[in-house]
Amino acid sequence: MTGHRETGRGGGATADTFRVAEGRLGDEPTVTVSAPDGAVRVVLALRGATLLSWQVERGVAGPRTELTDGYRDEAELLSQDGVRAGLLAPFPNRVADGRYHHGGRDHDLLPGRVGDRTVYHGFAREAPFRLVAATMTPDSARLLLRTTSMRPGRYPGYPFALDLDVEYTIGRHELAIEIRATNVGETTAPYASGWHPYFTLSRPVDDLVLHIPAHTLIRTDDSLIPLRGKEALLPLDRCPDLDFRTPRRLGDAVIDACFADLAPGPGGRTETVLSDPATGDALRVWQHGGYLHVFTGDTLARDRRASLALEPVEAPTDAYNRPEQATALSLEPGRRREFRFGVTYLPATR
Repeated sequence: MTGHRETGRGGGATADTFRVAEGRLGDEPTVTVSAPDGAVRVVLALRGATLLSWQVERGVAGPRTELTDGYRDEAELLSQDGVRAGLLAPFPNRVADGRYHHGGRDHDLLPGRVGDRTVYHGFAREAPFRLVAATMTPDSARLLLRTTSMRPGRYPGYPFALDLDVEYTIGRHELAIEIRATNVGETTAPYASGWHPYFTLSRPVDDLVLHIPAHTLIRTDDSLIPLRGKEALLPLDRCPDLDFRTPRRLGDAVIDACFADLAPGPGGRTETVLSDPATGDALRVWQHGGYLHVFTGDTLARDRRASLALEPVEAPTDAYNRPEQATALSLEPGRRREFRFGVTYLPATR
């Protein structure tokens, strides 16, 4: 990542605790979290509360390794190409034709737009966040970021009022995120969230092994919009090319797909595992509920297939236009909803 400069701010930390510092990526404000011994370093942009970099020491006193492929400079962050580590709210992925029906009304997210009416991944990824709290201990840092930008009139086609809190908990080998949305308006709002990170183990995705504990694939049309009703649900027994219930090498597989019916482990947490058989290193992407979208990065503007997007999401693509999702999406006035997910790094030399 280039162009990042930091200024110190302890945030109540002492010499033996994690620390937080303010900085800039070009003109964009950032915060950097570091472990007291330098073994962990995380950089977040306040624009979208976006993870730019997650570096963890590989082994004892070894060099830090970069585990995400985030935006490297201000121009990439502003372009939003690839939605690198974007936090997705109030909807993940696409809304067909940029239109949906809610509360007895038709809504248009792209009023006046003709031609390509594809809309992606909500508004939170470009919203202005501020750091409202930071708690530091010797083993972790917890940061709370907030935006109140989602208000009627701010985003076309979304006349609802939400406060959005994003809590990052940064440990020695784990990054945990909780997105909390509160409806501060007077009408029920459609809402779902997710995360769009790209993970790297310093090798092309072709060489990595993937394990997804999912039983169903969401079938889509050529525009990647799910088919209607139960036609969208394809048991993975009938789709062996995308069945990763048994860990296997990605090879030249081209994937931009959503997986459903995730099998939870102990504590209700589902874990998707990306591993490097050459080194033994692994990443466990975990989530509580929802779906998992996988993208092999074949259309990225930079470094195609150099990293793998493993995206925990609350709802599938075009959920706003799926009647069976209406109850799950509805966030009533005064109510709050949380979605928890994260990733654990397991270095072979640990």
